[in-house]
Amino acid sequence: MIPAAFDYHAPSTLDEALQLLARHGDAAKLLAGGHSLIPAMRFRLAQPEVLIDLNKLDTLRYVREEGGALVIGAMTPEAWLEESAVVQQRFPLLADAVAVIADPLVRNRGTVGGNLAHADPANDQPAVMLAHGATIVAHGAHGRRTIAIDDFFVSLFESALQPGEIMVEIRVPAPAPSSGGAYVKMERKVGDYATSAVAVQLTMSGQTIASARVALTNVNPVPMRSAGAEAALVGKAATEEVFEAAGKAAAAECDPSSDLRGTAEFKRDITRVLAKRAIRRAVARAQGRS
Repeated sequence: MIPAAFDYHAPSTLDEALQLLARHGDAAKLLAGGHSLIPAMRFRLAQPEVLIDLNKLDTLRYVREEGGALVIGAMTPEAWLEESAVVQQRFPLLADAVAVIADPLVRNRGTVGGNLAHADPANDQPAVMLAHGATIVAHGAHGRRTIAIDDFFVSLFESALQPGEIMVEIRVPAPAPSSGGAYVKMERKVGDYATSAVAVQLTMSGQTIASARVALTNVNPVPMRSAGAEAALVGKAATEEVFEAAGKAAAAECDPSSDLRGTAEFKRDITRVLAKRAIRRAVARAQGRS
């Protein structure tokens, strides 16, 4: 199908983009990579009267370490994370995930901010940032504000961004010493959404798991952390029995839907298995074994 008619703007500065958004309000949509919005427009599931293309905002494209965090501009292509030495060396969970987001064509166009702002539980970055405990930076008419990632995903396709706000930055805390992370995904084929995926970031104290954040992809209506899995890990020795308990907790907490990728029961059991694998890999990395 052909999208409905719309007016098109391509601002060259953030201030100009904010002014356009304020002027057109709910009639406008922001365009980042476009991999979610453009197909929705083609099928007329989205019919914005105004499209504000952010791709000229080069000031929102960067990946750097700053103030004890990895700082990512919202318009940064996913592929830049694959090419970033600091991501590959110090943020293994993020490095795992970006390698399995869709395919190279999508990663070269799709943006980190767009992946998050769409608030799709099937996207990979929401679980990754939940596991990392990231912070979102938004800019609106009243200046900048930060949003904890735990408060960012409100409902299906709904985030905590307010009308007139644009996501400008993602801040990922630098891992503490003796930390490890991992992202393990099952997909039907390269480029598909996950049947299920699990993101884990944890810190070890000797043989004990001192802290852990576990998040799940595409097995819940809203991107989610698994509090049960985290509770099963923290304060426990890193044993296979503990990993199994955490996997079972994640499977019990999630709420998948039956579809072409499998039944809800199948997805829960896959989540259990993937959780164990991700935890095992994260522990190995924290202990310097991989």
